[in-house]
Amino acid sequence: MYTKLKSAFQRLREHPLMQVLADNPGNPRTLVLIEPLWGIPYNLLAPFTTLYMYTQGITDVQIGLILSIAMVVQVFFSFFGGILSDKLGRKFTTMLGDFFGWAMACLVWAVSNNFWLFLLAAVLNCFEQINQTAWYCLLIEDARPKDLVNIYTWVNIGGLVAIFFAPLSGLFVNAYSVVPVVRVLYFLFSLTMVAKTLITFKFCRETRQGRIRRAETKGVSVLHMLGEYRQLIPRLLRDKGVLKAVAVSVILYIANMVNTTFFSLYVTQRLGLSENYLAFFPILNAAVMLVFMVGIQHRLHVANFRTPLWIGLALYGIAVTVLLLSPAGGLGFVLFYVFAAAVAAALVNPRKDALLQLNLNAQERARLNALIMASTIALSSPFGYLTGWLSSLDRRLPFAFNLLLFLAAMLVIGRIQDPQMEEAND
Repeated sequence: MYTKLKSAFQRLREHPLMQVLADNPGNPRTLVLIEPLWGIPYNLLAPFTTLYMYTQGITDVQIGLILSIAMVVQVFFSFFGGILSDKLGRKFTTMLGDFFGWAMACLVWAVSNNFWLFLLAAVLNCFEQINQTAWYCLLIEDARPKDLVNIYTWVNIGGLVAIFFAPLSGLFVNAYSVVPVVRVLYFLFSLTMVAKTLITFKFCRETRQGRIRRAETKGVSVLHMLGEYRQLIPRLLRDKGVLKAVAVSVILYIANMVNTTFFSLYVTQRLGLSENYLAFFPILNAAVMLVFMVGIQHRLHVANFRTPLWIGLALYGIAVTVLLLSPAGGLGFVLFYVFAAAVAAALVNPRKDALLQLNLNAQERARLNALIMASTIALSSPFGYLTGWLSSLDRRLPFAFNLLLFLAAMLVIGRIQDPQMEEAND
């Protein structure tokens, strides 16, 4: 028995995902390990956030309007995210976004009971866009380029592990109803994000590139740095590799927004499934993704980005088609959708993020990330209202729209080139 346990432990240590943590101490390891502080409360809440609003009288169109307004504000914060990441450093900017974008926003969500409070919480949550640029830089700038896919896989795993707590929220919702349970969860979410901010302060360090950019931008005004985007934008538009990676990110951002916002309404209001299932679906999704990421993905030995991305997008398309064909009460159809979409996400998400970062110039990563994020949100913002309107006509229409998005992404993926792994992060 001891020999078998020792052998199993040795195999675990030699797993590529464990090796990447051993080879990348410091920020990558710390940020990966504390990700559940965000992932646990977020995934406990995710199945019920739209119902939380809907139950309190917020209509489909108002939900879509909140999404679109928030996206416009996110564009503003995204532009300044890169500048603040350079001037204040990746570490401090990450802490700033976590505190205001999540801790404070969740306090407002916890007491929201009308359109205006929900809108205020969504606007506060836009501070998280400041965090996004800095967090990605803090995560990967001191890591080896060839490890980026596995690092992003760990980020996904950190959120997925948290989903196994989801039955608790389902049980409480069944016992006490949606609104009081979600209010408590939002309050707890605020506390965990305060803890995450403090841990980042204690155990993370500023990146090498972050120190360089902070020294270079010392004494340079924010307005002057904002004006420098005039030089960055043409440079970005001339880089076909980056543009294709951005196109894929925008398409998947919109598709994820649609699924996150309208899946719960679709399966409960149109298919007639019980609200109790909403906590089970994320668990199935997480279990499938974890099994695939930990037990299967490293055995595929695929040397390029295109093949896994294309297969994943094809799976997304098949999953959405099955969901659209589901009859009322068709639990089996919904389970297939969740299963296929989970495998697709395991293939697509880490590679999509790594593909974008490997195509960026390391010296301007913060501002380029901010510019890309702002562009992604700006291009996506009309679709919040559009899909809310489509859902008000027929709850199938947002998912039919998603099917078109996945087909478009497949066309783009067919034209990308694989990045040079060792040269992308010099």
